[in-house]
This record gives sequence, C-alpha cells and structure tokens, in this order.
Amino acid sequence: MSDFHPPWFDPTPPDRDDCVVPRLIDRFAAAKPDRPFIRFENGEVWTWAETRQKARATAQALQARGVKPGDIVAAWAPNSQALVRAWFGANYAGAALAPINTSFRGRLMEYALAKTGAKLLILHPELALRLEGLSLAAVEEVILTGPCTDRPNLPVPIFDHEALIGDEGAYVHVDVEQWDTPVIIFTSGTTGPSKAVVTSYMQEWVTACVTYGYMTAEDRILVNLPMFHVGGISGILAALARGASVALFEAFDTRQFWDMVRETGSTTCSGLIGALSTFLKKEPTRPNDGDNPLRICTLSPISEDTIALARRFGFEFISGFNMTETSTPLVTDVNETVMHSCGRARTGMECRIVDAHDHEVPDGTIGELVVRSAVPWQLFKGYLGDPTATAEAWRNGWFHTGDLLWRDPEGRYYFVDRKKDAIRRRGENISSVEIEIEVSAYDRVREVAAYGVDGLGGEQEVMIAVAAQPGETVDPKALIEFLVPRMAHFMVPRYVRILDALPKTPTNKIQKVELRKEGVTADCWDREAAGIRLKREKLSLH
Repeated sequence: MSDFHPPWFDPTPPDRDDCVVPRLIDRFAAAKPDRPFIRFENGEVWTWAETRQKARATAQALQARGVKPGDIVAAWAPNSQALVRAWFGANYAGAALAPINTSFRGRLMEYALAKTGAKLLILHPELALRLEGLSLAAVEEVILTGPCTDRPNLPVPIFDHEALIGDEGAYVHVDVEQWDTPVIIFTSGTTGPSKAVVTSYMQEWVTACVTYGYMTAEDRILVNLPMFHVGGISGILAALARGASVALFEAFDTRQFWDMVRETGSTTCSGLIGALSTFLKKEPTRPNDGDNPLRICTLSPISEDTIALARRFGFEFISGFNMTETSTPLVTDVNETVMHSCGRARTGMECRIVDAHDHEVPDGTIGELVVRSAVPWQLFKGYLGDPTATAEAWRNGWFHTGDLLWRDPEGRYYFVDRKKDAIRRRGENISSVEIEIEVSAYDRVREVAAYGVDGLGGEQEVMIAVAAQPGETVDPKALIEFLVPRMAHFMVPRYVRILDALPKTPTNKIQKVELRKEGVTADCWDREAAGIRLKREKLSLH
C-alpha cells in the first residue's frame, strides 16, 4: 500500500457532512451566505444562500412530481443554470442526476434514456426536436429548461421551465449518506455502447480533493468541461468541498480561454488535458501571457510542450491518472518534470500492472493497470443495469482499467495506450463499435473498421476503412453526409479509406492492428481537405 499523497489531500475518510452535496451547500450557505459561489457564462452570479434556495426549491418541485430517494433524473442540457439546478435539486431530493451528452442523437440517445430508467427528463429546448420519433423508454414527462419555439411532438406531456421552480418552504428534508449516488455518468464506450457509471458521494469527493485539493476558499475554478463528463462534475464539487467559487462555461475555447481566466479571476481550471494544452501552446505569443490569475491546474500529459506552456503563462501544475470509475489513483508531485509520468499510487489506493491472466509483471514491463481501494466507496459502485460488465471489470477483486501502463523502480507509472479500441479525440473517448454500427447502416457498405490515427497532443483523428457491397461503390462525401445527422460531431470520421476487402484473421475478425500500422495512406479521403469541418452545436443558455 502506497503512503504517497499530495500535501493537500488528507486520506482520512470524510463523514457525510464533508462530502455530501446538500450538506456542503447548507454549511457554506450558513457560514457565508452572501459570498459568490457560482458565476455563469452570461454573467449571472449565485451566492451560497441563493444556491441553497434554488436547490431546495428545485428539490421540492421534483418531490411534487414524485421523485423519491434513490430515483434517477435524466437531463439533456449544456452547462447552465438549469443543469446546476437539476443536479443540486435532485441530490436534495435524495435522487441522482444522469446528465446525457448533448451531442448524442438517435440510437445513442435512446440507449442512454433506456439505461437510466428515468421517468423524468429535463430537456434543453433546442434539443427537443431530436427526440421526435425516438423511444423514450421509461420517461413519463419532460420539463424544458427554457422557452421553446419548435415544440416537439412527443408521446409524453411536456412542461415549461417553471415546473422546475418549486416552493422552498414545502421542501421535505432527505438524509443523504456518503455512499449514496449523486450522479450517473456515461463513459464513452470502447468495446460496445457507453456504460452508465454509478458513483458515490465519497468517490466524487475524493476525486475532487485529489485532483483539485490544492484549492482554498479564496480560489475560483473555471469549469469549461461539460457536466456530462467527470471533469465538469468534479471541478464543481471541488469548489463545494473547499467553500470556493466556480466560473461555469459551456465548453473549452482556445482563443477565449485566457480572456475567460482573466475576466472571471479564475485561479485554477477543470484541466488542460491532451490536445487542449497543445492548442493553447500553439496560440501566438502575447506580451501579457504571464499576466493572468491562474496559479495552478491539472495538466496532462507531462511533456516538454506542456511544461513550456506552464512556464510561459506562469502557473504551477500537477498531473495524474483518472477514469470515471475511479478517484484519481495516480497523482504526481507539483511541477513534476519526469516526462510522461502519471505519478505514483496515492495513499489508500493499491495499483498493479498485470498481464492477460492478472499476474503482476515486473517493473518496466507494459501491462494493464488494475486498482482497488483500501477505503470503501472510493471506486464506482458498478455499471447501471449491466452486472456482466461490472463483474468482468472487477474480476479477481481488482478494477481493470483497460489501459496499458508500465511502472519504474521508483514507483512512477507511465501511460502507454488504451487496451481497447477507443479513439481519443478532443477530450472525447469514442467507441469504434459505435462508429461502425452507424457506418454499417449505409446500404452500400459491406464491412467497416473504425480506428484512430495520430493527431495533435497525443490524441487521434477518427478514420474508417470500408469495403463496398458487391457491385456497388462508396462515395466518401456521400457517406459522411449520411453520418452527420446520425452521430455526435466528434465521432464523424475525418479520414475514409475505400478497400476491396478488409484484412482479417483466420477466425474472420478484422485486423485493425494492420490498418493502424498503415495509418493515413495516399488513397485516403480527407473530410477536412474536402472542406467539411464540423463543430459542436452552440446552444443558448436557459
């Protein structure tokens, strides 16, 4: 068992007053009611007292609609006042929030709703029309987060945003414990559909207090990672745990990032990971680069470029390793300069590198990282509605990360690659299987393989190799036009390669490893070179 931990992290397990969202809000609303807690993208600010009032009023509205302790409330909306209300209100009602990726469409959205089993869906009005014609699973009613000009035709009642504003005085108190669930977070699927991770308050608190525990009550964290990812949730929870404040934006914007930091007075942020740091480093140098309030943040990977970025803008950094299912099991020292290090196993966490049969391998040997905690509730509780996947991930009493790392004799760990067929692009882990299902729906495609090819910042671009049906041809442009309305923008392939047949093993499985080795070949069609560039859909805030 490691005895390493950052100086700001106390490994003593917290009680419920220290980690449960409603109790943290209650504490700081009483201690400093008029101090700002959260500032939104449109400039609106909630004090701690206002946050408590809005959360309790929302909880009462949910209670009046039949939401009970242990229930799940689904939300499909961007970072906004409405999504924060939904999260805090659900937790005050003893329920969990399941925020769904706003880029989901079609079958992915149907799957997410079915997995949550939620009876209530809180919905951004500009996403409403995407639900037409879809199965809503157990959903019995929908509440919009703002005015809706194009009201969808759905088989369930639709209520306006006022339905989320209840009577705080009628709120019925619910006791919430540290092992209860605050949020259900969907991972990006790797070998199949996305899994719904059942978290606990303890797990999310530990994640926040390891990753952002350097924060004090005087800090402000810029959260510009989406709240349907663990990065957005843990950034806000870090501010809750420390009695600090939050500046909440919908998404990361390279050109506006430093203006956001300066304008909001943010002293840390929800993470500069992968290509995000590369994008910032490539921005033209300005005379005022070092004139900003950012003092420390999470940075990954540790490389010459990321170290240069920190020095250029004058902030300190830490790095590590985390997943939606874990609670930052690996963490570095502040300003560690060991290239590509993920740090060491923190106190309370056991980490091993194992082979395919779960036997530990020697230092310096690449294997899968497996972890377990000496303290209850610091790792996820399971995959919602998927006991088989939960058992497989937890085989032999260790959680299997699916990631390949190696360890040096000093106990530092180094990330190598993903064991599964995930593709990492612009902060999103993308399932190759999800892409292949959608491409296969194109009637001229016989077979397809989706995989990642090298891109910026150690991340990847999405590439597909396809073979046409006998007697047919596949036009890459027409295929992409078919995919765009069916997929999240970040999933749409950049490169398309047309082959007569895909390479296969003797058991008729497609050999993606061979395709990856060949990379972007001269016969590849490049979507961006053809002038087709896709961006995240900007939604108005309600």
